[in-house]
Amino acid sequence: MKGKLKLTDGKVVFLLAMLCCFLWGSATPAIKIGYQVFHIESSDTKSIILFAGIRFLLAGLLVILFQSVLQRRFLKPERKAFPAIFSLSLAQTAVQYLFFYIGLAHTSGVSGTIISGTGGFFSILMASLLFRYEKLTGAKIFGCAVGFAGIVIMNLSGESGGSLFQVSFLGEGFVLFSQLSYALSGILVKRFSSRFNVVMLSGWQFVLGGVILIAVGFFSGGRVELVSDPSAYLLMLYMGLISAVAYSVWGTLLKYNPVSRVTIFTFMTPLFGVLLSALFLGEVQQAMSLKTLAALVLVCMGIYAVNRNAEKKKPELTGK
Repeated sequence: MKGKLKLTDGKVVFLLAMLCCFLWGSATPAIKIGYQVFHIESSDTKSIILFAGIRFLLAGLLVILFQSVLQRRFLKPERKAFPAIFSLSLAQTAVQYLFFYIGLAHTSGVSGTIISGTGGFFSILMASLLFRYEKLTGAKIFGCAVGFAGIVIMNLSGESGGSLFQVSFLGEGFVLFSQLSYALSGILVKRFSSRFNVVMLSGWQFVLGGVILIAVGFFSGGRVELVSDPSAYLLMLYMGLISAVAYSVWGTLLKYNPVSRVTIFTFMTPLFGVLLSALFLGEVQQAMSLKTLAALVLVCMGIYAVNRNAEKKKPELTGK
């Protein structure tokens, strides 16, 4: 019970959610560097899917290994958990990233990033309107609106050469589907976590989802070169750890807190991505711009709006 109460404490939720968003934000420069060191062209979608599959398979194996060592027994899934693992592997890994990577290959980076910011918004809508886990309040609507506005502002290029409203089904449409899949995965984690160990679900869904992505990427002609630079494999290990740690912690937070209280933090991920890209990729001008600062203010306002009354509603945070 003490652990459950701790995971509903506002400060703990804030710190752990920010850790997850920081890790996911760091994936942006890590993946870009990974494409360089493994010689993968940004337009080679098949090899990118294979690369993603290797990363997620590694993430799943790391989760299983670490948890098996901690428990001093192999973290094997219960037979009753197989349907849950399969559902999560499709929603959280395979379907989400298949749609995401194919969509990014057919749209601009600006449009893709803006649409990616809808994931948290969809999560709150699904939790409130479809699955009835919580009520859709004015504060949640306001928080989503200003948070998404922050992502849009951060990605406005100010250039006249293109329009955000020129959309395609294979481009913006597929990125949108990936965010619907992401939102559904959060709801599934919330549902399945009342019956099964969240870390076990996270590890095995990564393994299965990674295998599916590897199969799709490899048999469609994707290839990832073996390279001689040891740092390339350390980078791959880090990318595996990003997913292993972030999704395990995120799933635990979803188990004990309302979906809206946790997923509103996802608006921070693109901001961390920009700041870390400035540090590791030299994109300082974008990170230090006024629009990034304005985006940070709006995202923080959104997070505060959704979480300000959460401490008064402790009886709801049972994870049941």
